[in-house]
Amino acid sequence: MQSAGGVGRKRKLVLGDGMADGRKFSRAERIGNLVAKVLVSSGVGPKRMHLLTVQGRKTGRPHTTPLTVVETDGQRWLVAPYGGVAWAKNVGASGSAKLRRGRVMEQVKVEPVDAHESALVLKAYIHIEPITRSAFEVGPDASLEEFEAIAPNHPVFRILPVRPADSVASE
Repeated sequence: MQSAGGVGRKRKLVLGDGMADGRKFSRAERIGNLVAKVLVSSGVGPKRMHLLTVQGRKTGRPHTTPLTVVETDGQRWLVAPYGGVAWAKNVGASGSAKLRRGRVMEQVKVEPVDAHESALVLKAYIHIEPITRSAFEVGPDASLEEFEAIAPNHPVFRILPVRPADSVASE
């Protein structure tokens, strides 16, 4: 589930041509995100669910949203199934975030990846998060080439751990 950052705010899907849709998150989606935040902050729910906190690129205030961390080939990834939503823009601008599940918090670096690298991650994501399938232009059985073609519409970020020296330098 993804949060648009507040009740009634519009979710914008950034398409490859720069166009955006103006759909709003439904009441059910907003309630689902709220429930997910409470559960994940308590350490309840699927192990893949985390709270992502990232500094707003405009306000500088921290924003938190529940999301899925995808694990493939020993690496971890963040996926924005609804396109260029606020958290994805903020993560892209800052390059860092905090991931939290229960009492465990981790400072991480994030970096966007290209369409080719995104394809495998998107395919894995659509299998583990069926609730977001309607946001994708292809189905779970689509080829990697088809996932690569839609990758510009669904940003993917590689999660990198912050070494102790990195965190001291950024403070």
